[in-house]
This record gives sequence, C-alpha cells and structure tokens, in this order.
Amino acid sequence: MSTALLLARAGRRVRVWSRDPAERTTSAVAGALWWPYRIDPVERVGPWSLRSLRRYAEWAGRPDETGVRMVEGVHQGVRLAGLGAWAGEVAGLRDTGDGLAARLPLIDMPVHLSWLRSELAASGVEVERREVRSLEEAAEAAGVVVNCTGLGARELVPDPSLRPVRGQLVVVENPGVRTWFTSAEEASDATTYFFPQPGGRLLLGGTAQEDDWSLDPDPAVAEGIVRRCAAVRPEIAGARVLGHRVGLRPARPAVRIEREAAGAGRLLVHNYGHGGAGVTVAWGCAEEVAGLVGNG
Repeated sequence: MSTALLLARAGRRVRVWSRDPAERTTSAVAGALWWPYRIDPVERVGPWSLRSLRRYAEWAGRPDETGVRMVEGVHQGVRLAGLGAWAGEVAGLRDTGDGLAARLPLIDMPVHLSWLRSELAASGVEVERREVRSLEEAAEAAGVVVNCTGLGARELVPDPSLRPVRGQLVVVENPGVRTWFTSAEEASDATTYFFPQPGGRLLLGGTAQEDDWSLDPDPAVAEGIVRRCAAVRPEIAGARVLGHRVGLRPARPAVRIEREAAGAGRLLVHNYGHGGAGVTVAWGCAEEVAGLVGNG
C-alpha cells in the first residue's frame, strides 16, 4: 500500500491486486516497532529506514488517525558502537546500563492499515481482491507491474531464496507497562519483547523460527513468550490473555528492489524480501520503487 500510494501521488493510475484483505496479512500481525531487524543489505537498509522514520515521526502527531506513536524503550544488549552510520541520524539514541535507550515510532498496525486504505481511496486507487497466478497475468493488464507479493514471490517469480521466518505473539491486557523492550540474539529462534498498544493491549513476543510455515499458535511457545517477558516485567505474569497472532516474515539474503523488462515494452519492478523490518523500510523502499517506475 505504501508503494501504491506514492505512485498514485506521483500521478500514476494505480490498481492494487491482493489475494487477502490487509487485516489478514503479515503486516497486520506485526509488532511494528521501527527498527532495522533481520534485514539486509545493511548499506541500503539504513537509508531506507531513515526515510520511513521521517514519515512516521510526522504521522505520530496524529496517533488516533494514523496509528503511529513515539514511545520510549530499551533494546537490551545493543550498543551504539555496534550499529551502522544510519544510527547517527536517529535523534535520542543513547547507551544505558541495560542497552540502547530510544524514543521510536511504534505502530498500531490495524489502525495504520485502515488509514492507508483511506489514503489510497482518497488518491483514487482501486484495491481489488484477486489472486494472481503469475506475473505474466499482471503484465497483460498493465504496462508497469510492481511485485510487492512478499513471501508469495517464492512461487510467483519464482525465487527459492525467499524463506519464511515464523513470528508468534501473545496479546494480553496491559498491566500498566508504558515502555517497550526488546532482547534478541541472531542465533536464537526465541526473542523477548513487549510493545504497549492503545486500548489497554500489550503485545508480547516472540519467535524467529526459520522455514516454519505454520500459522497456528503453539500453546507451548505462547507460554514461553509470557514467561520470558514476565522475567523482565513480573506484572506481565498475571496479565489476562486476549489473543494470539502468528505471521511469516518474508526473509531473503537481501531485499530485492530491481527492475526488469516484461516484454512488449512492459516493465516489472520487484520489491520484496523485507524480512523482519517491512514496516521499518516500507516508505524508503516505496520511494526507490517509485523512482525506478518513473525512470521507465
């Protein structure tokens, strides 16, 4: 939706084909803290992330409308010295005894996706529920096709380097937690994080299970998530469980943003493989794609 919106605002006539409604996509499941996590290549991810950050910081002034808020928190075990040059452009990052403290965008994705749909409608973009069987099918309908199919690109392109990284979350009644927290090790498939959201909700996570396609919540995994989060904030242990979420991150050795000829003067632009940072880089990637389309 971010790519479609930028193209429409640049004067393009845009249609979106989507098999699923936005509320049933991986984006709707995301904890959605702005931070470049499990995504490469680093030298491109930094600029993409910063472009998105500037937009989110602006939209945070209208949280009820956009779903974006600026919230304080700590990345445990992270230090400024271990980050790339992009970190020097993020205001307020600071080392603490426990890790890296920051005030970052935290997005309530159901609200944000609804807002994006309204922005698309206001820009004249038609969103059609349609399952695409091949990229050739799309190319027959439009002179320019942008492939933002996420994990679906594994079969559509096809691109076997695209793999799922399963993420499971537990939604609980917030016992009074006002700041976010993360602790993650690249070598582990278990992570620990909690993100306060409006409506008295607290999102608990998580997992990073590679090559796991299951969308069914695992009760044992959920118990482990609550236990790890409660070790950081004991009041979480007794919080009432409101629900469970599972999503599959579209992981790839590197994000693919690339244009190629689709025959008969048609253009295909790829934009997929965003791993665990789709929300973080969404607008930076959309800007790059809009540039590639504009040059075509």
